Amino acid sequence: MIQSDRPRVVPQLIDRTDRHLILGAGFVGLGMAQALQAAGIAYDQVDASDQIGGNWYHGVYQTAHIISSRKVTQFTHFPMPADYPDFPSAAQMRDYLNTFAAHFNLRPAIELNCAVLEVRPIENNHWQVTFANGEQRIYKGVLLCNGHHWDKCFPQFQGEFNGEIIHSKDYKHPDQLRGKRVLVIGGGNSACDIAAEAARVGAKSVLSLRESVWFLPKTFAGTPITDLIGGWMPESLQRLLAYGIIRLTFGKHEDYGLAKPTYRIFEKHPTLNNEVPYYIQHGRIQPKPAVRQLKEDRVEFVDGSCEAFDLIVCATGFHVSYPFLPPALQRTEGAIVKCYGSCFLDDYKGIYYIGWGQARGGVGSLIAAYGPFFARCLKLQDEINIPLGLVLKEMGQQLPKTHLGDPHAAFRQLKFANLGFSWLTYKAHQVDRQYPNFQNPPLISIKNPHHFSNVSSTG
Repeated sequence: MIQSDRPRVVPQLIDRTDRHLILGAGFVGLGMAQALQAAGIAYDQVDASDQIGGNWYHGVYQTAHIISSRKVTQFTHFPMPADYPDFPSAAQMRDYLNTFAAHFNLRPAIELNCAVLEVRPIENNHWQVTFANGEQRIYKGVLLCNGHHWDKCFPQFQGEFNGEIIHSKDYKHPDQLRGKRVLVIGGGNSACDIAAEAARVGAKSVLSLRESVWFLPKTFAGTPITDLIGGWMPESLQRLLAYGIIRLTFGKHEDYGLAKPTYRIFEKHPTLNNEVPYYIQHGRIQPKPAVRQLKEDRVEFVDGSCEAFDLIVCATGFHVSYPFLPPALQRTEGAIVKCYGSCFLDDYKGIYYIGWGQARGGVGSLIAAYGPFFARCLKLQDEINIPLGLVLKEMGQQLPKTHLGDPHAAFRQLKFANLGFSWLTYKAHQVDRQYPNFQNPPLISIKNPHHFSNVSSTG
């Protein structure tokens, strides 16, 4: 073996401990950046893509529209243009996010094509971030806004299929469906959009549902359904209203050859779609139960039926994933991130898991409300030595049991949290005195800093 006499070059650590790092320049990342900027908190922001916008830039199909209304999806303090429709398109959403970034002058702090390889805690409660190009920086803290619509979840199939199998993330244009016999697996919003598109341009459209779902219309009496739910309504009344709208709009599931869902509405992320029931009644979409096995060019379903297909689209969701974190910081259980106050840990300070939940409504209005509160929390975190999550734990807060959320309940909680921030501050300093020697446990690097990876921020 020939050994080189050239000394190994160790990447120099760039000191950025006067600021935080925001991973991701999508909807959540941009909203958090603006909140930090408004609060005078220094930060850097990176994204692996060559443009901002996250999933609205690189992840959605050309014909996609938002399912929540413009009113609840927009940032409250930066309304969408008045000429936008109730349900803007993917292109309009990209334009809106670019305009938002330009209006608040966020772009100078954003580094594009900047993939993150590793984030780990080091001494002095700092965080070392290693980038795919080998650069390493040290930050005060890291905001994880990398999104959850990129780590594709595929079902496990028995048998072999001779045709093409893709994930809904890989679907971009109706031409991929044109003239084909298409099987779409899943009952979420993307699955229904793609099945409806296949009904229009494909030779056959079959929608495979492992279990039946509640279809909510996007509008009722000319108003987006998300705009009909008032902030004063308890979830029980919201549920009763939704059941009534479903019955008045679609009737019963049996009318479409579908089984009645076995769960209460809002116990899973709602499916807002008018087209699937319409196309089922027109014979353009055929509902089927779960897949049993693949048989070359055919698919057998659990009811014993068998159909031939050219293309299978798996609209089977995504993993909540933080592959740049060491195992000790992998706090995910399924779709839930085990943290306090939506983003804080009780045993590490300076790392924040943001935007992993799924609320029934638009993200913009939630981030517009949450961002300023989070900025206040960051300033409080600077005043104490212990993690803010430990304070919340000591105050009796429980870890989340679901990734689903009622946005109106979140708004109410944020209102009370802001009103009671003086009490939170008092308790934070009180608990802090009980742990005078707290330090983040440093974790060694488990990744080769010279190994380049596609793992990165996308949110």
